[in-house]
Amino acid sequence: MTVIASTPVRTPNIEVCVSAPPPHPRPDGRDRYTISEVAEWTGLTAHTLRWYERIGLMPHIDRSHTGQRRFTNRDLDWLTFVGKLRLTGMPVADMVRYAELVREGEHTVEQRQELLERTRRDVRARIAELRDTLAVLDHKINYYAGVHDRTPERA
Repeated sequence: MTVIASTPVRTPNIEVCVSAPPPHPRPDGRDRYTISEVAEWTGLTAHTLRWYERIGLMPHIDRSHTGQRRFTNRDLDWLTFVGKLRLTGMPVADMVRYAELVREGEHTVEQRQELLERTRRDVRARIAELRDTLAVLDHKINYYAGVHDRTPERA
């Protein structure tokens, strides 16, 4: 995963902020984490992490000689990305499909791009709905604050 400093990036009709992921708790080379450490760092439960692995959302997780999962910084980066996908409202099935496409290799780049573009369209539509909702809330707040003339309140 490439680390990019927090910088606004302009694309047509929208401004996007690309930010660096949070720093890893351990530097590369010493980046073996137990499931409880990953749960603490990510805020996910151990049950969720095991489920992600079981459904194919996580890549293969290395195991210690005793069979305990050992996560790497790369796994933490992937979980950060999955967290962003969750925030978009992307269905779990689509996230799993995306993970499968990543594992299949470079020949799936167009399919991955298509899936992400569809999700971006959905997010933009939700943002528009939220802006409309915010405008209604602002109107009501201003009304109650007495900023506008005291005309009769509408629903």
